[in-house]
This record gives sequence, C-alpha cells and structure tokens, in this order.
Amino acid sequence: MIATMAGFVRSTARIALSNRSTFSKLLNKQIPCTQQVAKISSKAWRELNGVQRPPPYDYQNSSYQLRHSWFDKTTKRFDDNSKIILVEGPIAAGKTEFAKKLANDLDMYYLPQACMDDVYINEYGYDLRDLDVKLPPGAQSFDEKKFVNDPTNRLTAAFQLNMYSLKFSDYIDALAHLFSTGQGVVLERSPYSDIVFVEALYKCNLITKTTYKGLIETRNNSLPEILKPHLVIYLDVPVNTTLEKIKKRNLHNEANSPLFKDTKFLETIDEVYKRNFLKDISSHSELLVYDWSNGGDTELVVEDIERIDFDSYEKESSKMRDWRFFRVEADWCEARMKYTEDRHITFSYANLPLFHCPDLCIQPEDNMVRNRIYEEAKGSKYAYGYDVELGDKDILFKTKHFNSPKSKHWDF
Repeated sequence: MIATMAGFVRSTARIALSNRSTFSKLLNKQIPCTQQVAKISSKAWRELNGVQRPPPYDYQNSSYQLRHSWFDKTTKRFDDNSKIILVEGPIAAGKTEFAKKLANDLDMYYLPQACMDDVYINEYGYDLRDLDVKLPPGAQSFDEKKFVNDPTNRLTAAFQLNMYSLKFSDYIDALAHLFSTGQGVVLERSPYSDIVFVEALYKCNLITKTTYKGLIETRNNSLPEILKPHLVIYLDVPVNTTLEKIKKRNLHNEANSPLFKDTKFLETIDEVYKRNFLKDISSHSELLVYDWSNGGDTELVVEDIERIDFDSYEKESSKMRDWRFFRVEADWCEARMKYTEDRHITFSYANLPLFHCPDLCIQPEDNMVRNRIYEEAKGSKYAYGYDVELGDKDILFKTKHFNSPKSKHWDF
C-alpha cells in the first residue's frame, strides 16, 4: 500500500465527531452566556482601566470534558479582546515584526508562522534531517530551504501539504487558547490563505493538476471544522519591492532561488491574494489593508482596530457568522472541547488518504526505510518523557503519556 506524506501522519478517513446529545441535554437549557464584546481595546487602555483577565485554564496539560464544563464555563473568561486576528501579506513584507508588536500592544497571544522545523526537530532537539544521507531521495526531508533552492522537485507537492497541515494545526491551537483562556490570538498566515500558495504553485507549473485538486480537496474537507478569524490585516507591498526585500534578506539563499529570477511567482501570489483571498475572507471577517512598502506605525493600526465595531452587521449578514452560532453556554463549551480534548479528531479532517495523488504519496519501500532509519534518532526509542538516557526522571511514577511539545502537530 502507498502511504501519504502529509507530515508523516497516518492517513485516516473522515472521523465523525462524538455524539454530544447527553451534553446538550445537561447543559443546553438556554443558559444565557456572555457574548463577545464588540470592540477591541489596547493594552494601554486595559492597564489604565484596571482590566484583569481571569486565571487561564491549563488546557495544554489538563483535559476538558463534559464534567469540567459543569464548573468551568467558557464565556466567563471572554472580554473585548477575545478575538482571532490574522496578519497576511506577501513574502518578506515584515509580518513577523508587525504581528509580534501588535500582539503586545493588544495584550494578545502571538503564534509564529508555521515552519517545517516543527516536523523535523523532535522533542529532544534532534534534527531528523541529519539522517537524510541514509535515506533514498523519495524519503528525504523537504523543508523551506530545499523548496526555495529546488522548487521543481517532486517533493514540493508533499511540502505544500505539510505546510497546510501545520497551519491548520496551529489554528486549532489558537482556537483552543482563545476558548480556554479568553486571550485573543495574533497569527501569521493561516490555513485560509494557504490557497494563495497552492494557486501560485499550480499556475507556475510547480505542481500537477492532480496534486492541485488533492490539495483543494483537503482544504474543503477541513476548513468547515474551524472558525474564521474576526479580523484580517493585510500588509500590501508592490511586487518589485517584495523582490528587493527577498534578495536583501536572502533567507534560505533566496537571492539565488529559481523562484525569484523573475517576478512571475510573486505576481501570482499578489494576484490571488487580492482577487480571491481578500475578497472571500472579507465577506466574513473585518479587513484592514495597509501600504507596507516602507513599513508602518503599529500604533496607528491599533487605533484603527479600536474603531471597529464587530457587531455592526445586519441580521442576515455573513459577517461573523461562525461566531454568531453560539447562543447558549453549552455551544461555547462544546466548541472548546472540540479544539482541546478532541483536537486530534478535528485535525484528522486535514489528513485525507490522497492515494489518487502520486506526488503526495511515498513509495512503500521508501516509507519502510524511513521508519527504520528514524528509529535511530535520539528520543525515538520511547514515548516522550520516558527516556532515562536523555534525562527523563520519575518514570516509575508516570501513569500516562507526558504532554509532548510536538504532539500538537503529528502522531508518529
């Protein structure tokens, strides 16, 4: 059998969500809940007015099941800043610096852009890419650096699928954080904007039509399981300026990349962003667009954000439709369980068995070799937290799997 290469995750068919009928009967008694406030306020304003957030729920190390929802209500932690904000823009636009500062100015949690280090560097800091010399070409790693230097490689398709899986996983984590702590989240890029790069790869003949359809299929199967952001901020940079910035920073040897010998790839990204993504996402989310050719003032952006009324939509409007689904406390608690306790189920929607897409699969012989070689990596012999040779302690007193920092992405 041929195995998919979606982040080395075992392929599974769609898994139905657990039946929550009991949950609904016990909690869905029209218990009024605190709706999200219309405005976002700055950290300075919150400090001036003495706004304090209730203690967060330790969702990363504690489960959240039906019995917990009876005593720990979700909306009690919500305030005006309990929102999801996406920072989007072309390559090298300055998204990272801006997103970090924005999160700080709004007292929100910053989630960095997904990268393949999350796949290849294990819990103990061992880099699986060091084992490539022992692997056949079809089983070797393929990360951002290899993509930039060899975009026509067959593994580009699997790389794009892995990147979508990482973004989808991070977005689930953002929702889990919001629902468990009440703190808003600022992310760089998302599974929603991943379509921009899929379209660019296809239009530049870097992936096949079959692969393109497989990636779209994965997208369509998984996006309905998450909630669209409240706000999208797009940092606009002209294509020629983008190319200059890329060559100046030269990340992963970008200056010599075949992708940037001309502006075709960047022009396609710019076009799909503006004609497709921004138009589509603005039908649900609030949208702010800034000319970021020479950077900008984050404080002015914060002032613009503070002026947005997130409840200024008509009754039948598509604005914030995902978030208007929640009417009673039971709805919020059920969604919270979906993104915390049942996150593995939610994540499985992005892990389709795409056996009809050859470029998204690895040959069984290569897969067997890779599995055998990866067993040589430090930290692969035992479950995380149970390796004495690597410094783990109190093994005899552990009764369950330790919370692995990598478990949010992949199940090996």
